Amino acid sequence: MVEDREEWVEIYSDGACSGNPGPGGWGTLLRFGDTEKELSGFAAETTNNRMELMGAIAGLEALKRPCKVHLTTDSQYLKKGITEWIDSWIKRGWKNSQKKPVANRDLWEKLLELSDPHQIEWHWVRGHTGHAENERCDELARAAIASQTNE
Repeated sequence: MVEDREEWVEIYSDGACSGNPGPGGWGTLLRFGDTEKELSGFAAETTNNRMELMGAIAGLEALKRPCKVHLTTDSQYLKKGITEWIDSWIKRGWKNSQKKPVANRDLWEKLLELSDPHQIEWHWVRGHTGHAENERCDELARAAIASQTNE
């Protein structure tokens, strides 16, 4: 039986930073059937990794009920963090493999909380290779930075 893709919400997210740290932005595209919604945001002093996390968080915050989600990112940090590393971080009291505090713990905890009611499949795509939705999210993230910094 082929699963009906119409049941799935697609979320694409990306983050960008002008300097790292520096002014940053995130962009998110949500798609359900023929309906699309674009979101973006800005932070004055941040890192690229925080913006990658914020893109995914914003996409999940936009969902009004528990959903089946395909979440696509070009960030290995985001994908591996949520699918491979987070359980170990929690078991070690939010310490990484070097026994140091996990960076961006506040956002990881928020992402975990927002993920809980949903069935999420995490996907990674190489950035800046012509993937239409990833390119659009990058544009949204960079536009958010430009709108606040005159870049």
